[in-house]
Amino acid sequence: MDHFAYRERSLYCEDVAITALAEEYGTPLFVYSQATLLHHLQSLQTAFAEAKPIICYSVKANGNLSICRLMAQHGAGFDVTSGGEYYRAQQADPAAKVCFAGVGKTDAEIRYALERGVFLFDVESEEELHTLGEVAKSMGKVAPAALRVNPDLPPKTHVKTDTSVKGVKFGLDIETVLDVAKGVVGNPHVQVVGLHMHLGSPILSPEPYAAGAAKGVTLIEALRQQGHDIQYLNMGGGFGIHYRKNEALPAEMFAKAILPAVKATKCQLVLEPGRFIVGNAGILVSRVLFNKSTGGRSYIIQDAAMNDLLRPTLYDAFHRIWPVTPPADVPERPDDFEATMPGTHQQDVVGPVCESGDFLAKARNLPALRRGELLATFSAGAYGMSMASNYNARCRAAEVLVTGGAHRLIRRRETPADLVACELDCLN
Repeated sequence: MDHFAYRERSLYCEDVAITALAEEYGTPLFVYSQATLLHHLQSLQTAFAEAKPIICYSVKANGNLSICRLMAQHGAGFDVTSGGEYYRAQQADPAAKVCFAGVGKTDAEIRYALERGVFLFDVESEEELHTLGEVAKSMGKVAPAALRVNPDLPPKTHVKTDTSVKGVKFGLDIETVLDVAKGVVGNPHVQVVGLHMHLGSPILSPEPYAAGAAKGVTLIEALRQQGHDIQYLNMGGGFGIHYRKNEALPAEMFAKAILPAVKATKCQLVLEPGRFIVGNAGILVSRVLFNKSTGGRSYIIQDAAMNDLLRPTLYDAFHRIWPVTPPADVPERPDDFEATMPGTHQQDVVGPVCESGDFLAKARNLPALRRGELLATFSAGAYGMSMASNYNARCRAAEVLVTGGAHRLIRRRETPADLVACELDCLN
């Protein structure tokens, strides 16, 4: 379901013209479709319905409070990886279930989570497991834990986002996880009640989930034999989305791979989707500043940069880019953004940041664009604003949420005063 569509050669988000949003809120601008957000959440809820899943929206993908509150209002809990993300989850809905992941939880973060009734700690190391027990003991509490196991599967995605191959920092080795679990049998302040397995992201095939879940079935039986009351199987997130064309699979395909393990273990299923929900629900709108040709290359210099959308620089990630109002001699929205099309030529889409690595696309077939025209970078809802920075003292973009024909600002554009608001002048 596509809620970003062209009408008479002008891009709309639901029933609102992107040109109108850019005029009102300026650029760079993140625009989100509420209908798309809810469509993807509900598709997961439907696909996995027979398991009555606990779906914990991954705050790291996009932590805007309005989006988090929308998720909570429609039945989601939260997956967090820091005390700051936990705070966001609390601000969105203090009653929501929270899974606390991450390899480096501080004692203060552990206490914060225990004070607020954390649903599960996703435990990543033996020392963390024992620390949980010590902190919980000092507070007179019990820490609920799901052991994150690294199932040692073949590479599945970009090396920087593949989290279940041997040698990464994430999770407990599958060969030693049972020895680690044995060390807390009978500990009154830490209870191992779940098995957690996050495989990386974005993953475009259900096969790794089937392979990982099968290993999970064996481990859960062994953990129960040790004396652990395993109630939850947490398969994380990582389901791929459409970045190029229609490469992603529907939620039902992943459900077919995971549900057999849920049935075999009689566990409650936990999922931690982020990108799958919000990735295709947002675009980044930018305005052309200049055109430049040099060294045999053509450049579109526009006002969005690597500090707004880091994924192309960090991962060489592909995002579709097309004019908000394409000229008449090019397709309104091409099927193949990498193909040569009449009226286009290869151009690099770059930003104002003082780095050669500041780009949104390289050698992309695009029409000639004049100064002031608008570009849309698609599939920018996940890991856009959440990874944004103030590098080069650039003010971070505004965010807008569209619902039907209505729109509202959900994050104002930063000002230069915001850039120095936290700094202390010790010379005056």
